[in-house]
Amino acid sequence: MTTSADNLTRRGFIVASAAVAAAGSTATSGSTAPVRTADSSHPPQPEGDQPDPPTDEITATDFEHAQKLAGLEFTPEQLDMVAQRHSRVVERYRARREQPLPNSLALATVFDPRQSRPHGASQRSVFVRSGNRPGPLPSQDVDIAFAPVTSLSRWIESGELSSRRLTQIYLTRLERHDPALKCVITLTRDRALAQAAAADREIAAGTYRGPLHGIPWGAKDLFDTANIPTTFGAAPYKDRVPDNDAAVVRKLDEAGAVLVAKLTLGALAMGDVWFGGKTRNPWNTEQGSSGSSAGPAASTAAGLVGFTLGTETLGSIVSPSMRCGVTGLRPTFGRVPRTGAMALCWSLDKVGPLCRTVEDCALVLDAIRGEDPGDPSAIDMPLNFDANAPIEDLRIGYDPAWFESRGTTDIDRAALGAMRTLGAKLVEIKLPEMQTGPLRTILNVEAASAFEELTLTGRDNELVRQSAQAWPNSFRKAWFVPAVEFVQAQRIRRKVCEQMQTVFDDVDLLFGPSFAGGLLLITNNTGHPSLTLRAGFRTNNRPHGVTLWGRLFEEGELCRVGIALEQELGVWNKRPLLG
Repeated sequence: MTTSADNLTRRGFIVASAAVAAAGSTATSGSTAPVRTADSSHPPQPEGDQPDPPTDEITATDFEHAQKLAGLEFTPEQLDMVAQRHSRVVERYRARREQPLPNSLALATVFDPRQSRPHGASQRSVFVRSGNRPGPLPSQDVDIAFAPVTSLSRWIESGELSSRRLTQIYLTRLERHDPALKCVITLTRDRALAQAAAADREIAAGTYRGPLHGIPWGAKDLFDTANIPTTFGAAPYKDRVPDNDAAVVRKLDEAGAVLVAKLTLGALAMGDVWFGGKTRNPWNTEQGSSGSSAGPAASTAAGLVGFTLGTETLGSIVSPSMRCGVTGLRPTFGRVPRTGAMALCWSLDKVGPLCRTVEDCALVLDAIRGEDPGDPSAIDMPLNFDANAPIEDLRIGYDPAWFESRGTTDIDRAALGAMRTLGAKLVEIKLPEMQTGPLRTILNVEAASAFEELTLTGRDNELVRQSAQAWPNSFRKAWFVPAVEFVQAQRIRRKVCEQMQTVFDDVDLLFGPSFAGGLLLITNNTGHPSLTLRAGFRTNNRPHGVTLWGRLFEEGELCRVGIALEQELGVWNKRPLLG
């Protein structure tokens, strides 16, 4: 079978194989061009003039060139030994590829963020909502649409607002604004109206499931939905229709929430470009919404849904939350089960809410957290949250240099001032020196493994983005990473986890500009949770946010501080001007 990897020359394949072998790896390029083995099927030649070796036999000369890719220098004798019988190794790789592995099959090794000295957490959950009442139901649909879940839930619980009316408001707005925003892949109208009708019947009968009962929501289109397309935002999967719901979809069904739309994501969870176009920022439709949780951020900011679910591997909740001015909670790794969610990187992917307020995020997290048999990384840990608790007892760490570095703004510095006004104990800190560069190897290699089939079949050419920075090229490059380097990156990751543990020995939270101090890369690899919230607007009316980072499984403290800061800043309820 001809594959996209055959576009690499046979020589290129040999170079890749040799480079990996020279580094002690067991991975090779994705070529499937036939290679004969150097074994007894090649009888010894008589002395004298010797014929050229078979053109597809791997020799020491191939490894001599290949070792450059791994940054190694072996002697000719060592390379000759490495090359011996390597063709058989390559055939084993090919034989393994004849049985494709499903995207849902996780690694045998499971990352647990608690591998370092865990901070003690309560063994029971305490969850206390704010006691604030929203006032009377607005007369205008648009005012209802932009209300937070904290208000919508109170109106539904009291009977002032029906789930059917709210669902119809959002369906209408999704249809009206999607042509400009390109944030919807599939509108789930029939399912939504049926769920809304069921919610209204239950509530009228006195069965109220909780604050998400009857609330319409949107799912990033990498969460499986039974008999409804789940496309990963990528052309090769645009006709994919799963048989079952993802774990988080089931959990939200149980909470009584109403699924109104499958929302866009950058193809295979990168950026904001998908097979149907580029998702736009509601504050400026000339600008993309960032990604990869592009549709969830845009639709939440535009008042098209009550809340949304996204995912993050390396910035896919934080970045679109910044761009679109929404509140994004990236939970601790393992807090939320990923069963039925597209895997990009099994040891890094996290599921979290994008909402209009911090308390909304806490309400959603409480509904979707917990274990699931389909996700070996999912951990059932208590969630302790009290929206009414003061924050004066918390120690919040920050580095003054973060607020003076390139890219920071007066909005960031004003947010730090607001934190001081709130009475929190601000503690100056310095992060330890960390070797973070190798951490990127983990994402690249796991992602290439997750979508090996695209590389080997040539269907990576169907993805819209084909630049050197896009997935097709990144996947191919990952085949050239020595396995030893991948293992060493994992060991460095453990060291970084231990270093961050020492940071949180001294403080309860960290606070700073959202991309400060390398914390995006660091905390995604250590598994620490983060909360990004709107802090103000730049002169061009562009939203700008700040981020809090918390201890493992202590999202309740993140949200507690986030609520106080949100109220102090007073900018969460401003709306984009939509046509």
